This record gives sequence, structure tokens and C-alpha cells, in this order.
Amino acid sequence: MAEPQPEPAETPGSVTLDDVRRAAAALKGSVVRTPFTQSITLSRLTGAEIFIKFENLQFTASFKERGALNKLLSLANEERAAGVIAASAGNHAQGVAFHAQRLGIPATIVMPSSTPFVKVRQTEEFGARVVLYGDRFDDTAAYARDLANKEGYTIIHPFDDPQVIAGQGTIALEMLEEVPDLEVLVVPVGGGGLISGMATAAKALNPAIRIVGVQAERFPSLHRALHGQDYVPRGNSLAEGIAVKTIGTLTYRIARRLVDEVVLVNEDSLERAVSLFLNIEKTVAEGAGAAGLAAVISHPESFAGQKVGLVLSGGNIDSRLLASLLMRALVRDGRITRLRVELSDVPGALGRVSTIIGALGGNIIDVSHHRLFSQLPAKETYSDITVETRDRLHLDEIIKAIEDAGFVVHVRNQDTHTS
Repeated sequence: MAEPQPEPAETPGSVTLDDVRRAAAALKGSVVRTPFTQSITLSRLTGAEIFIKFENLQFTASFKERGALNKLLSLANEERAAGVIAASAGNHAQGVAFHAQRLGIPATIVMPSSTPFVKVRQTEEFGARVVLYGDRFDDTAAYARDLANKEGYTIIHPFDDPQVIAGQGTIALEMLEEVPDLEVLVVPVGGGGLISGMATAAKALNPAIRIVGVQAERFPSLHRALHGQDYVPRGNSLAEGIAVKTIGTLTYRIARRLVDEVVLVNEDSLERAVSLFLNIEKTVAEGAGAAGLAAVISHPESFAGQKVGLVLSGGNIDSRLLASLLMRALVRDGRITRLRVELSDVPGALGRVSTIIGALGGNIIDVSHHRLFSQLPAKETYSDITVETRDRLHLDEIIKAIEDAGFVVHVRNQDTHTS
């Protein structure tokens, strides 16, 4: 889960279009000007004109580089010499570490003790000193503040900082330079740095543009703040990059003024959006990175017929999780299904079923045959057969053929106890 950053003691200043433009000039040549292209297929699927900003193509695979670098470039020489510190186990850590190394600035990253080793190693490979502390991220962030005070480090906050916000806002500048008549920007929201920066730039350039924030239902930090709701723990989210408990102080002030709407998306829609990006756009999106697309496919009526800019904000997703999501998508689409077929316990019964499936073009992936652990009569048994099909219509054709041959068939895609 992403870091639920505590609010800083104060967040002076605000952010203007000029700040974002200055950030764009400072970042030029040091971060990737990522592609911003229309997706014909996703446009047909959703009924909107979908344009995608591929921030997963940054070197560290996340937009976080922009804000981190802009903050680093704003430091005075003595601050650079003293070093910087950040509390993060995710994309912010990579962005700070990578660009601090480029600029010759000593960087310390404080991560929770439970951080996977691969993330620790990646951060160290960028030249940062990694300190593991705390089981809860609140403890980790507090320790980072203590270290900053003790050692004289400058804290690089992941979102609640004017320079960070301005850096993230450069994404909107690039999008509107390429497609000036965009009507809607759909932006993932965790702590609010990305949407605050983008809304600042976009609304200054086109006051009529609609800014829609997207949050996971389980971590609605901005939605909760706007509606005066208390935080209620609801487990983890696939969109761990925006799984932040509390919106920032400065980011909230900006978002409250400039964001038109905040929509919530469930875990199923996030999974589907990740799969669509991979299967249609042939690109990898992490859960938070796919949140914008999840919003459009969950609420198509809100975007139909409009020019919509989505930010694919990052592509750092565990490969095993990604593989699991893709298999789950095949199950949802009816392409992989587990059938339970009741059989007479006689030779050849299972073979008959297999022949029917094969003759209709189905591919049997796995078979388990059960005699002992069953409540069926002694002369009956059943087989669990995992079948790959072209689509749901093909699956229905196979099921009907098995039933027409006299067998009882149950679709059992959910884990259940043996009956």
C-alpha cells in the first residue's frame, strides 16, 4: 500500500501557471516529454475520444520524477550540499533517488521495515542511502522528519509542496499544447499533487475545461475531505500509488477551488483498466496509473462524445500481480472457465465430455476427478474441468452441448467448498 503521508506543519505559498511554466523550462531535457496519443480502440469502447498521456514511459516509469526534480532544482547550494530526505516506498522514492544522483545531491530514503527487497535494491542502485524504519508508514514519515531535523536534510514531500505541484502540472501543459481543444482531464488522486498541478495549469489556459479526479473507493482522501467524511479502513487497493489516507493541506486548497468532480472506482474496474491497457495499448499500467481509464469505463455517460485526456501515471506493478490480473480478466471475459460436470462412475464418461469440448474447439487446461470427497450418490462422481474458449458465446455453446449429451454442468469460477 502507498504511503499515507501525514500533513506537513505548514505549506506556505500557492501555485500559478507561471510556476508551472518555469518548471517546464527547468525540466526540459531532463525528463521525458512522454507521448500523448489518441486510442482509437478505447475511444470506440467508451464512446469518448480518449487521449492517453503515457507517463509510464519516464525512466523510473512514473510521473513522480517531474515534481521531485523540480523541487531538487529549486534548492540553494547549501541545501544541495547538506542532502535531501524522503519517506517513500514507491514511485516518489525512485524519482528523488534518480534525479538526486544525477545532480550530485546526497539522498536518504526512509522506507517501512516491510518494504520488499527489490524496491530497496532499486532505490540503492540510484545512489540513495536507504533507511528501514517502522511497521506503519506514519512511523516511517515521522522518523524521516526527525532525521531531517537532526542532520539538516531538506524534506522532499511527495505531493504537498509548491515546487512538486508545479512540476506535476507540466503534464497538463504538454497535453494542451498537443490537443488544445481537450474538454476533460481525468486524473488519479492520492495526496493531490498531480491533480493540483494539472488543474492549476489547465484551468488557467482554458477555464471551461473539466477536471475530474479519480480515487479508489477504499481510499477516497479528496472525496472524503470535500464531503466532511471520516477515514474508514477498507483494506488494500490495487491502486496502491493513490492509496493515501489524507489529502495534503495545499493540494486540498487548490483542488477544492479547481477540481470539478471526484469519482470513485472499485477494484474490479481498476483490474479491467490495467488489462485493457495491456491488451489494447500494449503498455503496462499500475493500478493507480489505470485509474483514469477505470473512471471512464465505470461512468461512460459522463464522458460520452467528449475529448478526454487520461494520465497513465505509472507502470510499476509487480509481475506476479500483473500475471494474476490477466488470468482473472480471462475468467471475467468467459475465456477461461472452471466447469463441474456430474458423471456416472463408469469407464469412458470423462472421455465423452472431453471429446465434446475438443470437437467444439475448446481447450482443456486442467482436469481434477473426484470420487471420495463428494456428497453425490456412490455410483456418481464429478470432474472439475478448466476450459479455455474464444469468448462467452463459445463457452455457452460448449456448455449446451455437454448438457444435451445428458450431463449436469455447473460453472464454478469462484472458490467454493466441495459439495
